[in-house]
Amino acid sequence: MTTRSCPCGLPASYDDCCGRFHSGAAAAPTAEALMRSRYSAFVKGDPAYLLRTWHPRTRPARLDLDPGMRWTGLEILATADGSAFHTTGTVTFRASYRGGSLHERSRFERVDGAWVYVDGEFLD
Repeated sequence: MTTRSCPCGLPASYDDCCGRFHSGAAAAPTAEALMRSRYSAFVKGDPAYLLRTWHPRTRPARLDLDPGMRWTGLEILATADGSAFHTTGTVTFRASYRGGSLHERSRFERVDGAWVYVDGEFLD
C-alpha cells in the first residue's frame, strides 16, 4: 500500500475511495464497499464512522479503538449478495495487523436504503 492508496487495498486514493464514505459525501453502494470502508475507518481511527454504519439493533453504545493497533492489510475472501439488488449480504475477509490477523464473516443489511454492519462470526 502506498501512502496515497486507500487502506482498503483498492488502487484508488483514500479521498476517491473510502474517504468519501467517511466524510458523508457518498454512501457505500454495496456490502463489500461498506466492509472496505469500515476496515479503512479502523486504520484511520474513526470510531464515529464505525458507529454510524453499525446496525442500530447491534450497535454498541461506544467504541474505544486501540491507538496502538497497526492494521496492515485487507483481503476479501468471499461475498454473497450485498449488491444494489439485495437487502442483505455477507463478506468474508481477513484483516491483518502487526502480530496476527482477524478472519471474519460479516453480515450486512440495508436500513433506510443504506448498508450497515450487523454482526460477524470469527472463523479459524
